[in-house]
Amino acid sequence: MSKKFFNVRVYGVLINTDNQVLISDEREYGIDFTKFPGGGLEYGEGLIEGLKREFIEECNTEVEVISHFYTTDFFVKSAFNDSQIISIYYLVRAVSDIRFTTKTALFDFDGEGDTLQSFRWVSLSELKEDEFTFPADQYVANLLLKTI
Repeated sequence: MSKKFFNVRVYGVLINTDNQVLISDEREYGIDFTKFPGGGLEYGEGLIEGLKREFIEECNTEVEVISHFYTTDFFVKSAFNDSQIISIYYLVRAVSDIRFTTKTALFDFDGEGDTLQSFRWVSLSELKEDEFTFPADQYVANLLLKTI
């Protein structure tokens, strides 16, 4: 019997002055997926601390939290293991210069390797929930469209 566990994830919804939201295209474990920027909480850190760390690691950009946006309130099984995903989403704003390259094409990765990532700005007027791979991100995209 495999051990079941909870996997706490924290994500940032970053909207720029052109009313575009930042999304992340990634490849990991041979799987391509699209999600909001962020990732797993490390043992010993708080949610906001983890989110800020993720943005520095992934985007080389410092963010501040504007407000809580959504926490998953339905069951989500991980696509990668037997864990139950609990995702917390925050609206964030950049407090340092944007220091990452963005692409326009889906999965337009630079280089090769087991773990790849690229970022895209997507206009809120063109955002679609099915653009995201995982159920929680799809739900958040839909919620974002309803509230903007």
